[in-house]
Amino acid sequence: MTSSLADPSYEGTIGRTYHDSTEHWSAPPSAAPGTPNVVYVLLDDVGFADFGCFGAEIDTPTIDRLAASGLRYTNFHTSPLCSPTRASVLTGRNHHSVGMRMLSNFDSGFPSGRGRITHAAATVAEMLADAGFNTMAVGKWHVAPLEHTTPSGPYDQWPLGRGFERYYGFLEAETDNFYPELVHDNHQVDPPATPEEGYHLTEDLTDRAIGFVRDQTSFTPEKPFFLYLAYAAAHAPHQAPPEYLAKYRGRYDAGWDVVRADRHRRQIGLGIIPPDAPLPPHNPGVVPWDDVPPEQRRLFARMQEAYAAMVDHTDAQLGRLVDFLERIGRLDNTIFVLMSDNGASPEGTPLGTLNPTAFQNRVPENLQDSLDRIDEIGGPRAQSNYPLGWAQVSNTPFRRYKQHTHEGGVRVPFVLSWPAGDVPGGQVRTQFQHSIDVTATVLDLVGVQPPAVRRGVPQMPLHGRSFRDGLRDPAAPPSRDRQYFEMFGHRGIYHQGWKAVAFHERGTSWDEDRWELYRIDEDPTESRDLAAEYPEVLRRLIEEFWIEAARYDVLPLDDRGFAVRARVPRPGSVRDRLVFTYLAGVPTVSGAAVPPTMNRSHAITARVRRTDAAQGGVIVALGNVSGGYVLHIKDNRLAYEYNYLGEHHVLRSEGELPLGPVELTFELTKTADCQGVGRLYVDGEAAGAALFPRLLPFFHGFAGMDIGRSIHSPVSPSYPARHEFSGELEYVRFRLAASEEVGEPIAAADDVAPRPSAGVGFEVVD
Repeated sequence: MTSSLADPSYEGTIGRTYHDSTEHWSAPPSAAPGTPNVVYVLLDDVGFADFGCFGAEIDTPTIDRLAASGLRYTNFHTSPLCSPTRASVLTGRNHHSVGMRMLSNFDSGFPSGRGRITHAAATVAEMLADAGFNTMAVGKWHVAPLEHTTPSGPYDQWPLGRGFERYYGFLEAETDNFYPELVHDNHQVDPPATPEEGYHLTEDLTDRAIGFVRDQTSFTPEKPFFLYLAYAAAHAPHQAPPEYLAKYRGRYDAGWDVVRADRHRRQIGLGIIPPDAPLPPHNPGVVPWDDVPPEQRRLFARMQEAYAAMVDHTDAQLGRLVDFLERIGRLDNTIFVLMSDNGASPEGTPLGTLNPTAFQNRVPENLQDSLDRIDEIGGPRAQSNYPLGWAQVSNTPFRRYKQHTHEGGVRVPFVLSWPAGDVPGGQVRTQFQHSIDVTATVLDLVGVQPPAVRRGVPQMPLHGRSFRDGLRDPAAPPSRDRQYFEMFGHRGIYHQGWKAVAFHERGTSWDEDRWELYRIDEDPTESRDLAAEYPEVLRRLIEEFWIEAARYDVLPLDDRGFAVRARVPRPGSVRDRLVFTYLAGVPTVSGAAVPPTMNRSHAITARVRRTDAAQGGVIVALGNVSGGYVLHIKDNRLAYEYNYLGEHHVLRSEGELPLGPVELTFELTKTADCQGVGRLYVDGEAAGAALFPRLLPFFHGFAGMDIGRSIHSPVSPSYPARHEFSGELEYVRFRLAASEEVGEPIAAADDVAPRPSAGVGFEVVD
């Protein structure tokens, strides 16, 4: 007998006893001796000119060190947005093809926009793990459908479901650097310390990366490792420790025009751009610094100081990892790949912001309020993002920004270092390459072939091409001669030195978009539009775009914004539910999975028990310092507080609360668009009412919701961070109206009768 149900492929023999049987062991996958380790360092929203070795005045000695021991690519491109680039880097395929048209927050209903990576496109972690590598991820993920990032999963698109053996980081688009929402492997965890105790996310991520490598080296030193380190920096909010903020104080008082010109000169001196590459005029919406009013200059300079401090601080933390690898003798034989996911962000608007939730809801901020908070910039009480003028500086010398298909959105700094691999140090490469080429190159360097079938799923071929030859030969031809770009209807196509690009105004006809034409290998800053001189070339490139669009699942074009996409109904969406019940002790509910109460009638009911009038605390809290709401007990009174972009509206119960078991309810009745009347009930009895004159229309922000506590950035200054309910909490139940219409009744739960409106007057409190 030689067959086995447990292992049909068993190659030994199985007799009646071990005396007449032959043992057999299948060797686990193993890499060849000397196979290099691989580290991907992916930064967020960092522009082409933000490293010292790419022309910046920001101190980046670690990145400069990696560049000095390796190569700087000055013609390297990505997609114009974070989730798509991450999907491309991780799989070696175009982002539309694998299902990541834009952010993983949304499922468009089309194959190219599912918000997840198809299993027909194995990740580099999956391929390297199959080849005998240990694999670990640290930092931002943002390629799993965010409605799946709850403790009930599904987990197949979390890091451990896509080939990583260890994970520590955050799953959302962004998080607060002092109060992050963290995941360890497949479960949520609280931040290990507070900002008062010196906590910062970048330091924590670096600690975890070092810890993962330390453990791997201690137990399986014969195996190579793959580390995917995706820092939150320098995505907004721009936050850094006080000593780094102090270091950059006053450095940007000269303004963005001076800093941009200085970076341009340094780039020419460093050989990053050709000597004759002009500095284009200001992007639309950017005014000359001399025309900025003095008070705004003071505010804008402070915002850039926070950004520079964050980049500097991140470089210092990366330096700890590099020093650790050197100390344990694993640095030289490690392929280090360092890049940004796209160009610098325009999401700070022309005036900058201290509140990203305001930007997401299209609400302008008050300049005086921002000036009053200027000393909070960079710290835990502010979530700042710089104005367009500084984003333009980050993208020096290119035009436009993240989300756009002009070079400012898609050309990023790229560094590759591998001293043991005979990669020359300190050189520049000018070949056109793309983020889909990274994994193709790394697989080539470590000798791993992409599988045709993985775990029964046929695999699409890699779209990327290895640029191995160009590592050692500066004259080697680029590994690709064409690449399309698309985001929100903005389009671009590169082919053999030419680039055609179209900027699309949302809501207008794509047929009316004006295509521009550049000889990008001679004019990298897109300063000389050749469309009128070479109409046949432009026509050919436009046709080439549509061919590539059909080939790689770019179609249909879709220019809908975040707010519209979030409201698209689909089966299984959180927006289909009207009743949500959370039992005490559940972990943080991710922002994409919270009850969609925005601009909508709803009720929140909690069943609590207290034995002492001094017991109180947070019952439910959603959001952070920038916006959200909290229902809590303080001074033996029930209070509901709505944080409208830093403007706090508070409703408190008219009397003290009874002890023992009690049912507490806040009910909001929508009376007009973004306005409603809130009412409190204690065991069904009316306990107070107030008008809430301003409600957020679209989005409470990326922060999640805590039940029975507030463990992250506090929604209200009336209670401290890490504030828990000290009584007994049984559950918190949300009941929503079926739509955002005024007068829409609130849903009833099976065991909770609809609450009749109380006939009480109301007044604005606070």
